[in-house]
Amino acid sequence: SLPVLLQVVYEQEGVFIHSSCGKNDDQDSLIPGVLRVIEKENEVIVDWKPVDDTLDTSNILCAGKDSSSVVEWTHTPKEKCSRGADRPSSYEAEWDMVTTVSFKKKPHSNGDAATHANGESKWSFLFSLTDLKSIKQNKEGMGWSYLVFCLKDDVKLPALHFHRGNSKLLIKCLEKHVVLNESPQDKRILLVNSQNKSLSQSFENLFDEPSYGLLQKLKKDPYTVTMGRFSKVTNYIFDSFRLSDPSTQRRPPSEMADFLNDAIPGLKINQQEEPGFEVITRIDLGKQPEVTRREPVSAEEWAKNMDSEGRILNVDYIKRLIFKGGLCHTLRKEAWKYLLGYFPWNSTKEERANLQKRKTDEYFRMKLQWKSVSEEQEKRNSRLRDYRSLIEKDVNRTDRTNKFYEGEDNPGLILLHDILMTYCMYDFDLGYVQGMSDLLSPVLYVMENEVDAFWCFVSYMDQMHQNFEEQMQGMKTQLIQLSTLLRLLDSGFCSYLESQDSGYLYFCFRWLLIRFKREFSFQDILRLWEVMWTELPCQNFHLLLCCAILESEKQQIMDKHYGFNEILKHINELSMKIDVEYILCKAEAISMQMMNCKELPQAVSEILGIESSSVTPDSDTGEDESGAVLSCPTSLYQSISPPVIAANGTRDSTQQMSDTQSLTPA
Repeated sequence: SLPVLLQVVYEQEGVFIHSSCGKNDDQDSLIPGVLRVIEKENEVIVDWKPVDDTLDTSNILCAGKDSSSVVEWTHTPKEKCSRGADRPSSYEAEWDMVTTVSFKKKPHSNGDAATHANGESKWSFLFSLTDLKSIKQNKEGMGWSYLVFCLKDDVKLPALHFHRGNSKLLIKCLEKHVVLNESPQDKRILLVNSQNKSLSQSFENLFDEPSYGLLQKLKKDPYTVTMGRFSKVTNYIFDSFRLSDPSTQRRPPSEMADFLNDAIPGLKINQQEEPGFEVITRIDLGKQPEVTRREPVSAEEWAKNMDSEGRILNVDYIKRLIFKGGLCHTLRKEAWKYLLGYFPWNSTKEERANLQKRKTDEYFRMKLQWKSVSEEQEKRNSRLRDYRSLIEKDVNRTDRTNKFYEGEDNPGLILLHDILMTYCMYDFDLGYVQGMSDLLSPVLYVMENEVDAFWCFVSYMDQMHQNFEEQMQGMKTQLIQLSTLLRLLDSGFCSYLESQDSGYLYFCFRWLLIRFKREFSFQDILRLWEVMWTELPCQNFHLLLCCAILESEKQQIMDKHYGFNEILKHINELSMKIDVEYILCKAEAISMQMMNCKELPQAVSEILGIESSSVTPDSDTGEDESGAVLSCPTSLYQSISPPVIAANGTRDSTQQMSDTQSLTPA
């Protein structure tokens, strides 16, 4: 047979077992040894053996699985161990022992796995990482650092004391292969979940390839997998995620929720069912109102709302116009700077000119920093080198359907690269994460100016920063909030998704991460983003956009009894097929539906930023039940009467927008 390749990825001497087998029971006998982590084919082995080679090989302990997947310990037969001397690698011989020795079920012995009934001590051991359940660490400042490995079925191995330190290096090495999470009960204990390392780091292209190749791709890159297409989804994907026996029909939804929770630590989609969370019962939200949209804001309308010094006269009014219709393209270069926070809304033309001058100087100083780094210096700066590599890779994948980015040496692509590299200087801790180029490319296209595009991008990243942080806190929060909103909107649909192992809404990850950038056409995303940037009609309007898309697809998903794979495939194939105006109408209608609800759950009110006093106002008086007046006077809108777009996407030139409700959700 062909030789099996082994690779030692961690090795540490001076790792001792303190055994109580000295002359005095209260005195430990120190047994020095070497600890190694070994990769062999598709498995990872943790191996400790004493330095004393004269140790009787009959005392070697081996770990393996019986047919019930129960980890066992037993004497290694001498004839089996002796084979190691004939092999070029003793580790290969030990692997043979693990795979060939039959194991019997071991009776529980109060957690003592280090001693046989006859009192003999067994020191050497090795086990597969897939059999590891947890790792217990010592308290800080309590002598030598030590680790205790606990295997499945609660088999505990002798504590390993690191007399020369470096126990943390071992933890880092293991984290490359398994997810380690602190136990809620004891922070010294790290709980292990080897099968979920794939999702914990990221999410890219799923092509026709073996499951192992898919998981390897998942392991390497945190955000990549969801950033790519899921167009080739087949049954192997679900099996790969679950790493289960193909004969198993389906794991319980609760188990899949646990899987995602382990993969993205802190993610608890069904939080309303946990202690301390509000239980959202079924509430009748009433019928969704019909919503219309107006034509984009024109240059004339924009100019009329500006004084002689260049200040915006009524910010709320102009924001509402943009929310209801977006902007004509000629206005975007100026208006986006306000919407993104680069220009203060109350600034004069002169103040903005001075701001741009200062920001130009600041930008080119930062750009000079990375431009002046020599190749030799960059070789010694691994983070900068990694950032550049990621940026070049992503820039080369930029959507070329827009003429601004056509061609390999297109100036737009060069500017995209330079702005992203400069952003790494601006926020070196965050640096570059895949997906940022998707957020920048429309901004640069609109600005047509390197400096303005950079500072607008900085402002946008201030909003989106948490999406790209290593702990993914922003993504966790949004997925939880989206689940809460969808459950209120349609609990039946939520229950169906959960029954198909899809209740965690993983398929919405890409939507949230880069704000629908890959779901709509380039021109439609310009419209969608400027509407969202008005921050109307409530907080987290982008979550209501998700609800609107999902609700639009509900009937097909449920009528055709889509399962996990079909749902994932169907949602992915919506890309570039969604009607942006229809979805904006529907999302606004959902917001009005929720704001009109007098029994809105507190959790939903907090997500949408609706204060308890801001109940839906009476359409005739403009006042709510407590007498609070609308923040925007009705008179501002009475003179506006452009053609509108109905929720079904048709245009009606005769319908007039004559009241406040046509411009505001309440």
